[in-house]
Amino acid sequence: MKGIITTILIMTGIMSYGQDMLTIEDAMAMALKNNFDILVSGNDADIARVNNTYGNAGMLPEVKLSGSGNYEVNTIQQKLKGGDENKYSALPTNSLSAGTELSWTLFDGGKMFVTKRKLNEIQTLGELQFREQVLKSLYEVISGYYDVVRQKQELASINEALNYNRERVKIAQAGFNAGSLLKTDLLQAKIDLNVNRENAINQEVVIASAKKDLNRLLGRDPDTPFGITDTITSSYFPNKDEILKQVDSNNAALLAYRKQLDIARLSVKESQKLFAPVLNFRAGYYLSQSNSPYGTVLNNLSYGPGIGGSLSIPLYSAGENKRIISAAKIRQNSAEYELQNISLVVNTALLNVLTDFENQQRLLVIEKENNELTRENLAISLQRLRLGQTTSLEVHQAQDDFVRSNTRLINFQYNLKMAETRLKQLMASLADGRP
Repeated sequence: MKGIITTILIMTGIMSYGQDMLTIEDAMAMALKNNFDILVSGNDADIARVNNTYGNAGMLPEVKLSGSGNYEVNTIQQKLKGGDENKYSALPTNSLSAGTELSWTLFDGGKMFVTKRKLNEIQTLGELQFREQVLKSLYEVISGYYDVVRQKQELASINEALNYNRERVKIAQAGFNAGSLLKTDLLQAKIDLNVNRENAINQEVVIASAKKDLNRLLGRDPDTPFGITDTITSSYFPNKDEILKQVDSNNAALLAYRKQLDIARLSVKESQKLFAPVLNFRAGYYLSQSNSPYGTVLNNLSYGPGIGGSLSIPLYSAGENKRIISAAKIRQNSAEYELQNISLVVNTALLNVLTDFENQQRLLVIEKENNELTRENLAISLQRLRLGQTTSLEVHQAQDDFVRSNTRLINFQYNLKMAETRLKQLMASLADGRP
């Protein structure tokens, strides 16, 4: 897992975390090191790697050192064949045994080899699931980062409207003083100015909340201050035909579900080996000593090497082995259904995101033009108000049109960036350069 993270960190470009300005590359690199979902997923993958050993598959011998001791105080009553009787009171006896033994399963129908293949696949699945979590977390970080940018742009739009409002109030005040404008025009201009001031305060709260959310995704204190870029740029031009061809081989979720199906198939093979005979071998060195104050043998000591084996052939298990095999086959069938379902889900999501990406591009082009028109219209309306050729209501409408156009433009830029990021997530290419 450390190797995977190192590779992704190199591709994203590690920047200095001590800077006040936080770039998107900084945020991604920081998330790879600190995001808790990534850290937990990395641990899960490490567990699968640690469990993937020949010993866990049952292919290696076990060596044990064992020992036992016993001390007894007995009262003995004996009746002999000739009619004599013996009675011994409170006789102590003791025994001691120790040994080192090697035990090894030599044959189990090939079950141990199937189990080792299954452990290999489980380790690969852990790495795929880790990769999927990395992509998911990076998407959330990119989304959170550009949400802060979007909210900052919205504040800039409100502040620009405030400047127009202040100019409008000056014009209305001068016109009212000169008797060319009604007091209602002046009052409406001041009302609109106050509303925009309130909007600016509320927007600052939204920005602060968005920054806290981003800090949480980066695994650091929510109140950590940072600066951020003011623009959302996109120079991504996806090749639809290539993406549709490559999604089956690139998508992390699809690869993970395919691996789960492979594991389910191996589980079926593993359970079928329960009907195979099992041959065990053992060898060791053993020591045994016993002491007794009565009988013909008062002391007995034996030691030396020993070798042996056992053969177990399952004949009847009350249907337990068949139950295990049937359950494994059902799980395999479910894994096949899940793979078919996730394939549909991924391909549907991909087509929807491609459509959304194309639509956001078209909408962005239209709104850029529209934004210039509303800006020009607002400037003309203010000039007409200055000349006493219009009312405050017309300027108010022009200003509202301009602000709404700014908001749409900002949202289209953000939505286009998120569609781009989602496409890269689906294609598992979020770390292939600048997001």
